[in-house]
Order: sequence, then structure tokens, then C-alpha cells
Amino acid sequence: MRSRKSSKPEQLPLTWEVQGLMAGVDEAGRGPLAGPVVAAAVILDDAQPIQGLADSKQLTERTRERLFEEIRAKALCYAIAEASVEEIDRLNILQATMLAMRRAVEGLRLKPAKVLVDGNRLPVLKVAAEAIVQGDAKVPAISAASILAKVHRDRLCLQLHELHPQYGFDEHKGYSTPDHLAALQAHGACLAHRRSFAPVRAVLDPPA
Repeated sequence: MRSRKSSKPEQLPLTWEVQGLMAGVDEAGRGPLAGPVVAAAVILDDAQPIQGLADSKQLTERTRERLFEEIRAKALCYAIAEASVEEIDRLNILQATMLAMRRAVEGLRLKPAKVLVDGNRLPVLKVAAEAIVQGDAKVPAISAASILAKVHRDRLCLQLHELHPQYGFDEHKGYSTPDHLAALQAHGACLAHRRSFAPVRAVLDPPA
């Protein structure tokens, strides 16, 4: 049965009551003004523990890159999925994030018995699932998913920078920094920008 309640730290051991494989899920890129939102799902291998897993935001870029390769090498399976800028603008960012998460889970080579998702909301899944607030700092599989999603999206932003160097995507990764907002004012929006986000919409349709 799917639970829609957030778990407290002392409740975490209860998630192991479900027999079989457990997948962790997290996303990257809900807040930026540009680029897709990315989600990852990971089933770790207990026989090959990975040291240093943590919330990707708390790790240095170098550490994330190292762990990204180690997770891909040691995990039983993993999947990385996206929801496009067009889907974000059509569905809204929350629903697009849920879509990316569902795609990541469905992309796993092995079917998990339970899915643990970072945050307080769940995508629609065909397996048991539980939302865990701050799960990326509490559950190793969610931490691993956080790292995969973050590194994958950062690499996408480097590709965007090559196509649109005037915006500085390599530095701000699409977030609404002063430099990014100034670039939007100077150059307008590119195809990678999310039209439904207010700062982009203001540039496309300035007030009279």
C-alpha cells in the first residue's frame, strides 16, 4: 500500500519491512529558469557499499563526479530520466518533476519492491512507495539518486553553455542569479528557458 505521509528519522527502519529490492529516487533542477528537470532512481548493491554518499548539495563538484562514476559502476541498476522544458511549461514544474521520477523508476532494469522518494510528494507508480522528507541526507539510495540527477543535469547545463554562451549556464546552472537575470534582460530568452517561470515570462511579455 502506498503511503503519502512523510517519514520521521526514527521510522526509517520500518521501510525494510517490504521484502525485495528497494530503490531511491530524487530529482535535480526544479528551481532553475532553464533546462529540463532530471530525476534518477537507484537500487544499490549491499555487497558493494559506497562510502561518502550524502545529499548532493552538500558535496563538492569533484566529489559528486567521483561518486557519480562509482554509483554507476557498483549499483545493481540505475536510471536517469528527464522532463523537458516543453513538458514543464505545459504541465507545471511539480507535475513535470513527478513525470521525470516516474520515468526514472520505470527505466530501472530490475523492478523494486518499494521506492523511497525524497520530499513530501509521490509520483504515480505501480509499486509501493514512500516519501521521505530530507531523504537525500538519510537514505543512501536516495543520496545516490540525488548525485546522479545533479551531475547529469550539471552536464546538460555545460552543453547549454556551448550553445548559448551569453547566458553563463556553466556557472549558474540555470538558476535565477543576478548574472542570469541580467543576461535575460540583455539577450532575451532562448529555447532552453522555461516560459512558465515568472522572470522568463516578464522578458517575453514585458509590462506596458
